[in-house]
Amino acid sequence: MPRLLTCCLLLVCVLCLPRAASSQSSPPPAILSLQQQAELHDAWLQERATTVLPALMRRAGIDMWLLISREYNEDPVLTTMLPSSWMGARRTTMLLVYDPGDGQPLETLACARYDVGEVFKKAWDPDAEPDQWQALTDLIASRAPRKIAVNRSADFGLADGLTAEHYAQLQTYLPEPLAERIVSGEELAIGWLETRIPAELTVYRHVMQVAHHIIAEAFSNRTIIPGVTTTEEVVWHLRERARALGLGIWFHPTVDVQRAENQELYAFSERPGATVIQPGDLLHCDYGITYCGLNTDTQHNAYVLRPGETEAPAYLRDAFGKGKRVMDILTGHFQTGRTGNELLALTLAQGREEGLQPTVYTHPIGYHGHGAGPTIGLWDQQEGVAVRGDYPVYPHTAYSIELNTRVHLPEWDKDIRMMMEEDGYWDGQQFRYIDGRQHALYLIE
Repeated sequence: MPRLLTCCLLLVCVLCLPRAASSQSSPPPAILSLQQQAELHDAWLQERATTVLPALMRRAGIDMWLLISREYNEDPVLTTMLPSSWMGARRTTMLLVYDPGDGQPLETLACARYDVGEVFKKAWDPDAEPDQWQALTDLIASRAPRKIAVNRSADFGLADGLTAEHYAQLQTYLPEPLAERIVSGEELAIGWLETRIPAELTVYRHVMQVAHHIIAEAFSNRTIIPGVTTTEEVVWHLRERARALGLGIWFHPTVDVQRAENQELYAFSERPGATVIQPGDLLHCDYGITYCGLNTDTQHNAYVLRPGETEAPAYLRDAFGKGKRVMDILTGHFQTGRTGNELLALTLAQGREEGLQPTVYTHPIGYHGHGAGPTIGLWDQQEGVAVRGDYPVYPHTAYSIELNTRVHLPEWDKDIRMMMEEDGYWDGQQFRYIDGRQHALYLIE
């Protein structure tokens, strides 16, 4: 695959650049062409099908997994299993994964007129059996699975992709002994979505470098003229910059201001209004891009220098350090098997013991911005999150370490929130940030 080799060599060159490559004055890291991204997607899919899928099937104790979707109403899991040249399901797309046991390779079949990429092979002859649902039933019956997993879940939206109509069709077509073997594929769906392979993680650093560069550019004098530029103009700059680079975004960005003048902390349930950026402001952004099929979610902070200043005031640098400390406390408690609620409770308890006022709302990230896996607090549920917070941490998973710590500033005679977010990876032994994290406030002259 010479083109894929070229793509990988390009990434090696990009990732070997010094960290300063994300500085405000340098050009953005090279953006891969759509063809290069497609080649990565298809290579990853083949690798995941032979490494991730078998391990998940055996961990869950399930020998058959069905994924069924109609065009324009796709299961969020099924879309990640389609080849790069497919924009979505075609008519009714039926995928079947079967584990014959005894260490044999999985069967990955498509009850379709054609192969679905290189992974799912055609297993339906419409001339012999015109009814697609009957053909699927025959495929299932001939393998006599013990458990038939389908994507139905009361608590995890990403694992609830089977529509009511398709579930009813299965109940209609499958004979009673097989219909009774239908179980939730929740554990499979979450595991598939949350697990990162090494090849994906290498590219994830490149994706994060691009996101970090865009934010550094936005929080600079290339974008902001104090006394003139508004926060809403910076929001739209972030959106336009992603579009100009051919990237997607998965939520509308936020840029907000905290300042010494009497100003209430805005509620998380509302968007902050447009504000003219002034010297002495503490700026904060929340921004996420979609690139190479992976998502980022980043919250960085900047300070607008007053005339004569060359650095941020010590009290703001101290507040920034307190925010970083809460991040360190949380990531220090990561452990395989611990639930999101356990991580939340441990972090809040230690933070308070250290005199901090933390609020934690960390989430998995990957194929989706708010990804599959354990929820580690919500901003309005600091006592724990039912069900989703009870899901455990597994190795080879990525998270947005998202939180804030409330800090009282006597110099401003008020409290501020130091809001932070960086994407990182748990390999089963240690937690590390995918492309580092912000270590000091951006400075805007």
